[in-house]
Amino acid sequence: MHRPRTQRIRYAAALLLLGSTCAPAEPAQVNTIHDVFARLRTCWRPPDPSRAHPGIDITVIVSFNRAGEILGHPKITYESEQADDNDRLLYRIAVMEALQRCTPMPFSEGMAGAAAGRPFAVQFHNRKPPPPQPAEKRAWLTPKIL
Repeated sequence: MHRPRTQRIRYAAALLLLGSTCAPAEPAQVNTIHDVFARLRTCWRPPDPSRAHPGIDITVIVSFNRAGEILGHPKITYESEQADDNDRLLYRIAVMEALQRCTPMPFSEGMAGAAAGRPFAVQFHNRKPPPPQPAEKRAWLTPKIL
């Protein structure tokens, strides 16, 4: 079947547009140290409260290479005092899963050179939410307009 040239050009243009819009979105580049910590926080999923106590803090030291992959072995340097052996295990697993979710870190060219080989001490918190505060009742204090 013979198609006119303009129809073939439109067809090719449509294919190019569809191909470019269906491409997977690249993650935002990490340009600053603040961005590194922000990105790691988005990957953090604390253990299920039914399996581990909430309110446990854990700190890990991790380094990245220029490509944003983990360099060497991350090292746990702090765990809350009240953590028992089960909590320690579950929180360590949660930290390693967070690091796996976030790597390779999409460093910008400048940040890749600055971050490569440098240790980052990353604190992960799993704080209990504060109890809800009762709403103040000021029914007897009506504002006056003068």
